[in-house]
Amino acid sequence: MRLLSTKATCNSHGQDSSYFLGWQEYEKNPYDEIHNPKGIIQMGLAENQLSFDLLESWLAKNPDVAGFKRDGKSIFRELALFQDYHGLPSFKKALVDFMAEIRGNKVTFDPNHIVLTAGATSANETLMFCLAEQGDAFLLPTPYYPGFDRDLKWRTGAEIVPIQCTSSNNFQITETALKQAYEEALKRNLRVKGVLVTNPSNPLGTTMSRSELNLLVDFIKEKKDTHLISDEIYSGTVFSSPGFVSVMEILKERNDTGEIWNRVHVVYSLSKDLGLPGFRVGAIYSENDTVVAAATKMSSFGLISSQTQYLLSAMLGDKKFTRNYIVENQKRLKRRQRMMVSGLQKAGISCLESNAGLFCWVDMRHLLHSNTFEAEMELWKKIVYQVGLNISPGSSCHCTEPGWFRVCFANMSEETLSLAMKRLKNFVAESTCTQRSALFNGTSKRKSLTKWVFRLSSRDHREQEER
Repeated sequence: MRLLSTKATCNSHGQDSSYFLGWQEYEKNPYDEIHNPKGIIQMGLAENQLSFDLLESWLAKNPDVAGFKRDGKSIFRELALFQDYHGLPSFKKALVDFMAEIRGNKVTFDPNHIVLTAGATSANETLMFCLAEQGDAFLLPTPYYPGFDRDLKWRTGAEIVPIQCTSSNNFQITETALKQAYEEALKRNLRVKGVLVTNPSNPLGTTMSRSELNLLVDFIKEKKDTHLISDEIYSGTVFSSPGFVSVMEILKERNDTGEIWNRVHVVYSLSKDLGLPGFRVGAIYSENDTVVAAATKMSSFGLISSQTQYLLSAMLGDKKFTRNYIVENQKRLKRRQRMMVSGLQKAGISCLESNAGLFCWVDMRHLLHSNTFEAEMELWKKIVYQVGLNISPGSSCHCTEPGWFRVCFANMSEETLSLAMKRLKNFVAESTCTQRSALFNGTSKRKSLTKWVFRLSSRDHREQEER
């Protein structure tokens, strides 16, 4: 008999991905300005730490909320006792209003159609359980968030088939690539249950265009038994044009029938926009009553605490605060992203032009000694161990082209980011010098060999004449 279950002993969690291995190396040797100045700087973590002061300021001005009081009286006991897993109505209302505000109030959300989950990780897995059987497939455009290999597949048994996107069009989804992914799934005898996208994209840091979103809606409209999941957890991080367009806005513009609305689902979280991943606040929004009912039942396995819901319902219900926060947070992200791009440029490194997210999609193809993923991993190891920066290699994001890396910029101070860029610049300069030296030495050897061959050739010619 097996001591443990197959699930407990299988190796399909994805923890051996270089994305997670980089984290492990950082944790062994974390950078600290005073205690470990030569340690590894964490640039593989997409956290937003730029606006904590705004949240802390609000909490300081609202001590009753932080102290779990209402009208000056403690409600600790009320919050500590059992709560229905449907969630607090006040929080659900505040959350959908915040989601609408991020989208410029171009769309609205019905609180009766939202399911609260313990983060976006739980939301995406719950949707897999609701929409797919074990062995069914979802199509995902590359590059995609490495954690999806864990979130979507590990416990559900669902499969991922990549939609292969390339740098030739800035990694946008094309009709050809979408059809090829669908046909590839059929060749593998997989039933395609839908498409999942992140918008804005993780790891690209770009928003999806209207044409891409319409392409995807057209696709599920044609394939009657498929769904579209739009993971929009970075929707509030868009800091420059073009602005964010939600799939819900596209549905509203198209004025399609209710049937297509039943097969489009949105995932959201406060982990990125408010920088609260530790609060574990996620949500599923769906117009499909059956999906909402099933997901609500499943949510009992990963609830958001009543205390968290109470605090955030008050914070998000403060419209003056949320409006100011959204604008100021986006300004700070834009400034920090420009700082990253400038630092990369000084190091001779370019990146994909981005307008959202907490990271840049960085092009280091010119630093590879060959156009292979083996060379990408060699470069990644040098950057982690020699340079002391944990970044995520493109191969961990299933990118089809070696040499791309995701580099985060919002989870550290400006001083730490400056140091990281300085380290990277020095590394590139040293690498360039080494390459030039090797090239020079090789050229010198060839010149010497040419002279030697020429002399030898001349001597042989004279000897032949003498004979």
